[in-house]
Amino acid sequence: MVKNNIPIETIKRTVTYLRYLEREKQKGVRIISSRNITYLLNIPPAQFRKDLSFFGEFGKRGVGYNVEILITTLKELLGLDKKIKAIVVGAGRLGTALVQYPGFLEINVEIVGAFDNDIRKIGRSIKGIYIYNIKDVKKFIMKNKVKIALLCVPADSAQSVANTLVEAGIKSILNFAPVVLILPEGINIANVDMASEIGSIIYRMKEISQ
Repeated sequence: MVKNNIPIETIKRTVTYLRYLEREKQKGVRIISSRNITYLLNIPPAQFRKDLSFFGEFGKRGVGYNVEILITTLKELLGLDKKIKAIVVGAGRLGTALVQYPGFLEINVEIVGAFDNDIRKIGRSIKGIYIYNIKDVKKFIMKNKVKIALLCVPADSAQSVANTLVEAGIKSILNFAPVVLILPEGINIANVDMASEIGSIIYRMKEISQ
């Protein structure tokens, strides 16, 4: 039985487990132990078992986990068992890199379009993904029933673009703009602040060297 209020860090780690299991399946691995998984992912075995316990009971002590069954079950529980459409808004260097990122396919996320307001980019393609005019984003979202947007626009335009995305039906935004978005209740927002992440790494490095 799946527990309520699963910590977001548990969800993130579980997606990592899923990606690892998919790769092991491709190698022909059928049964795997928690020790094998946690050793390669550099996490304590107890953490792995605790994370899985949020979703139910898996595996047998002394036997391990059936890789295919665990993959199928985790995908269903995480909502990754069906293809999810996403768009990238902002086709600069970061947006271009995200369009080409192969990791999305591993979790059934398909980038179906990119958007920008630069006429030099509109009409071009990134690895087969067409770059549309940002003016057409609302119509595109509604027509293709897109629910996720990766926001890679400058800070001064992020809020207005996010408002448009939500009005069109976007339910989740992965925000790479260095700004706090104010959006209606029920909209999922995940902020990726690379400067903050690098800053925290530098601080930890400083602590270690002292």
